[in-house]
Amino acid sequence: MSSSESTFQKEASHPKLSDSVMKMFDMTGKVVIVTGGSGGIGYEAARALAEAGANVALWYSRATNTDDLAATIEADFGVKAKAYKCSVENIEEVQEQTAAVVHDFGRLDVMIANAGISRPAGLSGGIDDPIENWEKVLAVNLDGAYYCAKFAGEIFRRQGSGSLIFTASMSGHIANVPQRQACYNASKAAVIHLAKCLAVEWADFARVNAISPGYIKTPISAGVPREWKDEWLNLTPMRREGDAKELKGIFLYLASDASTFTTGADIVVDGGYCCR
Repeated sequence: MSSSESTFQKEASHPKLSDSVMKMFDMTGKVVIVTGGSGGIGYEAARALAEAGANVALWYSRATNTDDLAATIEADFGVKAKAYKCSVENIEEVQEQTAAVVHDFGRLDVMIANAGISRPAGLSGGIDDPIENWEKVLAVNLDGAYYCAKFAGEIFRRQGSGSLIFTASMSGHIANVPQRQACYNASKAAVIHLAKCLAVEWADFARVNAISPGYIKTPISAGVPREWKDEWLNLTPMRREGDAKELKGIFLYLASDASTFTTGADIVVDGGYCCR
């Protein structure tokens, strides 16, 4: 056997795709977990996939309205939706609730690892931050993302298919100003690279991608000083914050058959901030 023959690998089979682009976005019968699904970006992502026909599991940590949100999704789109309490930084809870979703819905097709936190970002930088801030942000944003990937990935491997979507951030690409938030930025940069690594490792059975939003108007940024927001907008070519609804299309794309040749991507949706 020649060296060229010994390294040859059989070409993978192509997915069977519809000629209709609208049908490629159809999620009917699919099951989706959205962590951090009780508001902001996560809830809008869940609504997008439900509107396309998916059944959704909304994971939350402290919110008190997630059962109502799930009921609203069921009423609006005629799909099955259910809320699950899960702190993603707790590996046992992630394992248990992933299994609970599969038990309740029968399968899992998409995991959207969206849950994330920041800590009050000051002007003094990471040196003066309490070490607890670093530990908590990394636990939720990175460890939690990995735990979700691990247990979803085991299911995807058994099924031979699946899509994992991380909510990262443009902060994984930049150093934000005027606030200094090294722990948050480092966590999101790590998530972006985790997505790329898993995309290679899982290429035989699942796709892995990341979405990096810019400044989005959500509760996480509600208490930010006006002068900080003014500086953000001055650095954003589109001169505004994004609406969480403006991310719905990219979540649906990455979850659906419209993106069957997209893996290892990090799609930045930031009003042009990173283009400056």
